[in-house]
Amino acid sequence: MTVDFTETIALVTGGQRGLGAAFTDELLARGAKRVYVTARDPQPAQDRRIYPIALDVTDLAQVDRLPTLVPDATLVINNAGFSVPTPLLSTSWDDIITHFDINTIGPLRVALAMAPVLAESPHSQLVNIHSVLSWIAGSGAYGASKAGLWALTNQLRLELAAQHTTVTGVHLGLAETDMTKDLPGPKLAPAEVAKRVLDGVATGEPEVLVDEVSAGVKAMLSGPVEKLVLSL
Repeated sequence: MTVDFTETIALVTGGQRGLGAAFTDELLARGAKRVYVTARDPQPAQDRRIYPIALDVTDLAQVDRLPTLVPDATLVINNAGFSVPTPLLSTSWDDIITHFDINTIGPLRVALAMAPVLAESPHSQLVNIHSVLSWIAGSGAYGASKAGLWALTNQLRLELAAQHTTVTGVHLGLAETDMTKDLPGPKLAPAEVAKRVLDGVATGEPEVLVDEVSAGVKAMLSGPVEKLVLSL
């Protein structure tokens, strides 16, 4: 099956900046009918096909209202994230908890809230944005929280199959966003990430490895665990 995005009605969390904005732009370029974009403080959109929604993924009451605000979604992209890449031993409890609340439990809250909406579509899709850091040590609570999301994605893929919702997990290295601007090394252009991810979503891929870094690290998963380390 190949998805025709001209019939797509999407929900993109964190959809007004960084990767989220790139997903929004790419969906519209592919002809999506509507894109609901969330932010804690949403800004007005110039394109009438974009519908900004206030959402904090850690606020269960706000998440539970999503089906009434987005009753027609056929695609959900869990993109909102948080990162303070410091070692666990020097990270505050508040920051550790925030990582898991936003990066792990947040996407699960959204997925569970929107599952009944997606069930109304014969070919719906859920996309969770992981990170190559979910497979390797060295990024503290951020990598651990993304590893948790990876595990949840695999479980959701199994459970949502019964309602014909395809679940795609995305792994990538650093993309050029506000969250990574102070980190060294080459970074992926958000627009290119969005194109590669939606190419995979279009064909129902269960997993998209956006770059060579992600493909290389995945190939290492069957090797010695002590080699799966990133130096901060």
